Amino acid sequence: MANSGQMFPGHPSLGSWVTYGLGSESQNLPAYVVLQDPMGVPVNGSQGWQAGFLPPLYQGTPVRSVGSPLLNLRSEAEEPRPLVKASQDLLRRLDHIHKRGRPGQPRLDARIASYELAARMQLAATDALDLSRESRQTLDMYGVGVKSRYRGRTHPIGGPDSYARRCIMARRLVERGVRFVQIYINNQIWDMHNHIENDLLAACKKTDQPVAALIHDLKQRGLLDSTLLIWNGEFGRLPIAQHADGKDAGRDHNPYAFTVWMAGGGVKGGTVYGTTDDFGYRAVENPVSVADWHATILHLLGLHHEELFYERNGLTEKLTSTHEPRIVREIMA
Repeated sequence: MANSGQMFPGHPSLGSWVTYGLGSESQNLPAYVVLQDPMGVPVNGSQGWQAGFLPPLYQGTPVRSVGSPLLNLRSEAEEPRPLVKASQDLLRRLDHIHKRGRPGQPRLDARIASYELAARMQLAATDALDLSRESRQTLDMYGVGVKSRYRGRTHPIGGPDSYARRCIMARRLVERGVRFVQIYINNQIWDMHNHIENDLLAACKKTDQPVAALIHDLKQRGLLDSTLLIWNGEFGRLPIAQHADGKDAGRDHNPYAFTVWMAGGGVKGGTVYGTTDDFGYRAVENPVSVADWHATILHLLGLHHEELFYERNGLTEKLTSTHEPRIVREIMA
């Protein structure tokens, strides 16, 4: 629901809605990039960045943070540049001849656009994700190279290195005009049904330094005001112990109270909005629904939740569906 506004799969993700509404600033990179964890995809796979019923052109493009960012990006054999350009021009002409005879085929449109973008990405993607161009000071600030910082009593969760690399990649992509960047952590490190004393500290050691560095880095480069950062974990947690066996206790899911933080992009720093009851069980003061949250995000990006829609089967589909959300202006600068 946080990704698409709906409880059920098959709906466009937030990133797809944003790129559908705002388009792309870069001709050589995808408008919507997903930086996956090398450990694997999230439990719901690609549903977090799918385009749903929007044209496939607006789905997220998964990019690897280790090794070649995109597989098969370069040809197996180097060819003279004039020959490559002539080949691409010929393919483009053939594609558009093929397309003219098959109107109203969004999958075909997306595939042609993807191949054309891939050709332009051969240099742009490699440059955007090349951390060797960063200073040692920047790498250290994010925590690149720190692969194991904390080892608890139950099982270790590595240091910030992997997450740090993706945070730097996100900044480099934003600098180059990528509209929407999504960073994932695999293994649901915040889903702490057991060992919360150990695992919460380990998860924070993995993420806190890179996230703080990203905010600082964007600010010192003059990018924070125009970049909205949104950070949330796996779920709310209940205020009672689960599997309460000494140090092995954890906390189960809590759908009634959930915390996120946002920075930059018109958000007023240092603001805390909303509180739970005395037990931390339910939001009681200034509750914000997912639809409210999405409407607020769209507003901060210059979009309106009622005006951003897609007509499908006689319906006016929106990120906020049929809800009547409230824009949370209290958090805005």
